[in-house]
Amino acid sequence: MATDSALKENTKIELKEPKHYNVIMINDDFTTMEFVVMILVDVFDKDEATAEELMMKVHRIGRAVVGTYPYDIAMTRTSKALDMARMEGFPFRMIVEETE
Repeated sequence: MATDSALKENTKIELKEPKHYNVIMINDDFTTMEFVVMILVDVFDKDEATAEELMMKVHRIGRAVVGTYPYDIAMTRTSKALDMARMEGFPFRMIVEETE
């Protein structure tokens, strides 16, 4: 009688966290503060107080990280914000950079 022998192989699977990307808002002299706050609330899910703080940071310093996300989410939110700005005629700018 033959017996079935099974080879057991220990395989370690390493799961890596997806890379994250910072969405950075850039200051300009034309996009209104109200519009920036609206984008932060509607697109980036910030509460009103946090949105106003971030908007002022962008205004004073010239740029600020408004969120950190996996690549697809960072790009989707950035595209949505830029599309909304374009529809309103604002030269609003954002960039996406990989976190370190």
